[in-house]
Formats: sequence, C-alpha cells, structure tokens
Amino acid sequence: MSLSVKIEKNLGGFQLRVEFESAGGLLALLGASGSGKSLTLRCIAGLLRPDRGRIVLNGRVLYDSAAGIDLPPQQRRVGYLFQSCALIPHLSVLENVALGYHARPKAERNELALAQLRRFRIETLAAALPATLSGGERQRVALAQTLAAEPEAMLLDEPFSALDEYLKWELELELARTLETYGGDAVLVSHSRDEVCRLAKSVCVLSHGRSEPVLPVSELMTAPGTLGAALISGCKNLSPVRVQADGTLRCEAWGWTLPACPVPDGLTHVGIRAHSLQLGEGAISLPCTVDRVIDNVFSYILMLQTPGTGQLRIEFDKAQPVPPVGAAVRVHVPAEEILLLQ
Repeated sequence: MSLSVKIEKNLGGFQLRVEFESAGGLLALLGASGSGKSLTLRCIAGLLRPDRGRIVLNGRVLYDSAAGIDLPPQQRRVGYLFQSCALIPHLSVLENVALGYHARPKAERNELALAQLRRFRIETLAAALPATLSGGERQRVALAQTLAAEPEAMLLDEPFSALDEYLKWELELELARTLETYGGDAVLVSHSRDEVCRLAKSVCVLSHGRSEPVLPVSELMTAPGTLGAALISGCKNLSPVRVQADGTLRCEAWGWTLPACPVPDGLTHVGIRAHSLQLGEGAISLPCTVDRVIDNVFSYILMLQTPGTGQLRIEFDKAQPVPPVGAAVRVHVPAEEILLLQ
C-alpha cells in the first residue's frame, strides 16, 4: 500500500507546498494550528483542488495537474474522519453506517452495518439519532461509517481533539486496534506530539504550509534536524547559534559557548530538551540563577536565568531536592543531547 502526495495550493496570503510518501501504516502530519495539515487532507480527499501537483494512491492517479486528472471524492476510495463527526442528523446510527455500503446490494447494507457496530461495541445504539449520542459514541459511529466504505486510505483530521482526556485515551486505543487490522494507508493530522508518538510509525512536520522530510517518529524525538521539527516535538530550550572562528558554538540567548563539533549545513539554532539538562558540574556546564520553581504534577520545573538574556528550562523528578528561587546553580548537558538545528 502506498500514498504519494506532491501538491501546491495558493490561498492568497497562504501558500501550501507539501510533499510526502507513505508506505503503509499510519503517517502523521504534525504541525501547529494553521500550518496546512487539514488543507492537505482536503486535497487528498478531493474536497479542495490543488493548483498543481500529483496524488497517487496504490498506483491509481487521483490528481495530476499536468495530465488533467482530478477524480471526484466518491471515486477516490478515501475515507475521511472529520473532527466534527459528519453524521447525517435525521438518520439513525445504523442508517449512517449503512451509507458506507451504498455500493452493495440494498439487502446487505443493514446487515453489514450492524456487523460494523458490533465491531465497535455500539450495536445497542443502532436506532439512536446522532444528537442523542455522547462525543465518544459519535466518534465510534463515524469511524465505523468510514471503514464501511472499505477505503484504500483513511484520513483522520484530529478526530479526538474535542473530547476530554479519558475519552480521548479510550478512543485512541480503539483506533490503534483498528489500524492493526486495517491494512491500508492512514494519515493522521495532529498537533499533539504525544498522540503522534503513541499512534504513528512515521511523521511529516508541516510549518507555515511547507512540509519537511518524512521521519520515523523516534528520529523526530532524538534528532529532529530542523527548528520547526524541534519546536513541534516539544523542545523547550532553543537559542540562535553562531559558529566562531575556533569552531565552537556560541549560543547567543544563553551566553553559553559549546564545544566544537561537526556542524550541519544551514545551522541556525541549538536545542536542548528540558529533561536533558542536569543540575551540577559537568564537561559542558553553565552558571545560572533560579528564577522560578514550578510545581508540576509529577515533577519540578525550574526556570533558570542564564548569563545571556534568555532562560533555560530544566525538569526533574520530585524525589530530588529543589534549589530555592535566587539560588546560584550550575547546569550541564551531555554532548550527545545537544540538538543542532537548521
């Protein structure tokens, strides 16, 4: 199974330029709000026409501007799970799911739809109307309806963002089980790093309408490579960097000079994750002053004033002693934990 997307779309003040390939499993489009994630899904589904480019699903050309191909949504065999659960309000749950089987003989539709409801353990809701359902029930019905159409690819547009944390977790597990047996391509739009880490195999970061190269999810966390990827992966400590004549790296925001190392082309920033910093002396250390202590649920967060104009954030377990506000401390970081970013 494969999905190849290379498209451009001009929306006045916003330019979408996206390119990625998925080879089975779940690919996540990860980015901040307004980065173009949902626009990309709409182009794949045929709900928005790109200005130029090409979209190919399992060898079938869905869109090709040069060849004049633009298949309508109903011919693309792409299932779209919306954030808002696009169920028809005057139809029952069973009737909504049966719509996915519109190509099957009429006598089979309800039987197949009921089987889908059983799969998601919601067969008791068959006669209910969408307005009477909870948020979690509506999402289960919408997922059953999407799978009923037997799509070659599923597009998941932040399907759990409107749910509370417990329901979100429950439905996330449901989706993970579904994807294990689905077998087709799936693209998940998300701005949640944690959600992507739990569900996806690979990730494509979008920033201001531009896509970055597809990465394994594990690589996004350990070696993001770009400033945009580091930001969306949750890196809290970032500084512009200047390579000095002796090869050392001057982090302008922190007043910290890091040892010389192989530098990638286009280096602009250095990143250090909050959990990578440690209190105490080390080979690569910096004097700081505790500016603020934040009591997190399972950890403490220290905001440290650096010799530069910026601050560093460090996070550690509550079992450790906490220095008070105003205390002079040193922090250090292992060399391998320093992120060099383009």
